[in-house]
Amino acid sequence: MKIVVVGAAGMVGSRVVGEAARRGHDLLAVFRRTRPAELPPGVTAVEGDADEPGRLAEVFRGADAVVAATRPAPGDEHTFPATTTALLDAAAAARTRVLVVGGAAPLEIPGDPGRTVLDSPVYVPRQYRDIAAASAAQLETCRAHPAADWVYLSPPAVLEPGERTGAYRRGTTTLLTEADGTSRISAEDLAVAVLDELEQPSGERHFTVARRDPAGG
Repeated sequence: MKIVVVGAAGMVGSRVVGEAARRGHDLLAVFRRTRPAELPPGVTAVEGDADEPGRLAEVFRGADAVVAATRPAPGDEHTFPATTTALLDAAAAARTRVLVVGGAAPLEIPGDPGRTVLDSPVYVPRQYRDIAAASAAQLETCRAHPAADWVYLSPPAVLEPGERTGAYRRGTTTLLTEADGTSRISAEDLAVAVLDELEQPSGERHFTVARRDPAGG
């Protein structure tokens, strides 16, 4: 499978590149200004900007799938919907499906239907509210796009570098929590979930994952 990863230098994108290379896929790693210091053998690095849909459409052409793992810099959260639209436009022009790695904010809180993670200061402390709101707007941008073939992955409340176990739990539009109420996954295992979805599409538009609950399987 030929896969293009946008945001390849970031925490999630770099791990998606590593996981895809591990599985033997043909990869293009798209970076903006900061070229990844190291790339697995066989991975081609391409300079590109998510805000240049014409250029990206050419990069995407012929790919089986695109992974959009971009994230705005602090203070630029308001640009996220426009950047997402540009990525979706490029994927639609190239007739390539795109998996958008977004945020947990749009997920419903377990046991509280209709209330989302964005509404909870427990899951979204004040300092993270801007990026959380931007990720909720990002999902709405995907839903409003008229042509792109997209799927949106919401990580759990805590996403950070860690161990690749190769195991995770999968859900749909409700936050997955552990017995103690926490919600987390390593970036490495999120990448596993991304590649699993690319290799065997579920047909769902919005899904989430979380690590295996040590207390509950």
